[in-house]
Amino acid sequence: MTTTAVASDVDVPPLAGFTVGVTAARRADELAALIERRGAAVLHGPAIRIVPLPDDAELLAATRTVTEQPVDVVVATTGIGFRGWMEAAEGWGLGAPLLGRLQAAKVVARGPKARGAVRAAGLVETWSPDSESNAEVLDHLLGSGVDGRRVVVQLHGEPLPWFVSTLRRSGAEVVEVPVYRWAGPDDAAPLDRLLDAAVARQLDAVTFTSAPAATNLLSRARETGRYDAVLDALRSDVLVACVGSITAGPLARVGIRPVQPERARLGGLVRALALELPARARRLRIAGRDVEVRGQAVLVDGDIRPVPPAPMAVLRALVANPGRVVSRQQLLLALRGNSGRERGGDEHAVETAVGRLRAALGEPRLVQTVVKRGYRLAVEHATVVRG
Repeated sequence: MTTTAVASDVDVPPLAGFTVGVTAARRADELAALIERRGAAVLHGPAIRIVPLPDDAELLAATRTVTEQPVDVVVATTGIGFRGWMEAAEGWGLGAPLLGRLQAAKVVARGPKARGAVRAAGLVETWSPDSESNAEVLDHLLGSGVDGRRVVVQLHGEPLPWFVSTLRRSGAEVVEVPVYRWAGPDDAAPLDRLLDAAVARQLDAVTFTSAPAATNLLSRARETGRYDAVLDALRSDVLVACVGSITAGPLARVGIRPVQPERARLGGLVRALALELPARARRLRIAGRDVEVRGQAVLVDGDIRPVPPAPMAVLRALVANPGRVVSRQQLLLALRGNSGRERGGDEHAVETAVGRLRAALGEPRLVQTVVKRGYRLAVEHATVVRG
């Protein structure tokens, strides 16, 4: 008896059927909630951990260095970083001497959040760019003259070597204040699962909100012997989305082309995903049905149908050859390339996967058996739009 797919009356969320990896540590729950709200499944594999400020001996040493001598210029790069620095200094009994040094200095705030943190500390910024760009901040400092001046740069998460080295070459004494240093995760197992999912193409996108997370993910891939496979996935089938250009830097340097929102915000990052991922879907007219193949699910006449990994591997092989017969041997190779449960060594694994695919789609006529040859999709029309 034929099962008929019934189109849903409810609009399908833009990310329904996709699985998105989240590598963040800080604000990971907020990002995951925004992604899930748009219909995607989330796989969390933190690539970093934040060193707690009260335990950070490096930050304590830098704070003491700042308080030892007068400061000419202080650069606040992030709101949370500057605020955290002030709170940590207060806890160490250095709040008053630190604030005294900064009050006598010119304060440059990189953006509105940094500006708000500066004012909350009782300071007043002397300049702030509209662009929130470190490059524009550097141009301003160089234009104002830094030769012989003591410049304090509040970092957030990773060094700014080009920024600091340019100031030093221009004659400045630079004190780097590493607020919220990031290190590798204490437990690498979730990150390993994320990497495995990317290699198996069971992950449709991976998000980054900091450059250290990108660097650590690539380092972990190299340490575990998966570097080439991970690079291949992130350069092709797995969409990479970064919150901004600084975050994208380590990835761009190895040939990965991330998508980025116009403004470096979590909401913008999720909106970019909601535009780019559906644009990658393959759309076909099969046996009178409108079919859209998404990452880990299929829309059949607008009704979302999850598809397990092994049947999805078969479907992708069929979709890659729309309307043409794909042999059982070719489909077996597709299953072997999939890291799911179906890794059989004979054609029975293919028959099992095809049966599960038909059941998942809810319409057996979509996948046709061609006796003694293989299987094909009953395609009337196929389109694909790549982002």
